[in-house]
Amino acid sequence: MPPSTSSDLTLSVNGEKYTLTVDHRTTLLDALRERLDLTGTKKGCDQGQCGACTVLVDGRRKVACLHLAVAAEGREITTIEGVTEGERLHPVQQAFLDLDGFQCGYCTPGQICSAIAVMEEHAAGWPSAVTGDVRPEAGPPPLTPEEIRERMSGNLCRCGAYVSIVQAVARAAEQTNGAAA
Repeated sequence: MPPSTSSDLTLSVNGEKYTLTVDHRTTLLDALRERLDLTGTKKGCDQGQCGACTVLVDGRRKVACLHLAVAAEGREITTIEGVTEGERLHPVQQAFLDLDGFQCGYCTPGQICSAIAVMEEHAAGWPSAVTGDVRPEAGPPPLTPEEIRERMSGNLCRCGAYVSIVQAVARAAEQTNGAAA
């Protein structure tokens, strides 16, 4: 008997457990959108290059189009639908609204999930390619526009709302932990 090409798995998404049977080749993106009807996560390039499908897996950003659903079992997945704090928008969501960090809105869910992870990575002291002093004792660098642009570079916006996106990330970071320069 040939080995099975599907598995039963339980995904923890936005604090809820979902059990489903998926083909081993099913991406996390397709499981979220097609099986769980969580359509906030967008399918852009389907090649991991645009960032529209960015979600958080155990707090770290992942492009869901390249992450297999079976590899997400046992991990906490957060999609755009799960970033609000009760009825209150996440500070990144509020900053995007306040500063017009979107135009058509297609990339916005991935941008917001990525920005949340950027703020966590920065607060943890992770350097980026433009960080001047990468010594651990130097602490987190100022979250300058250059730092934000570099850290958000995996998320593309076809409308070109980058200026407002950078401003929104800076504002959210400042309001969250005073990290903006």
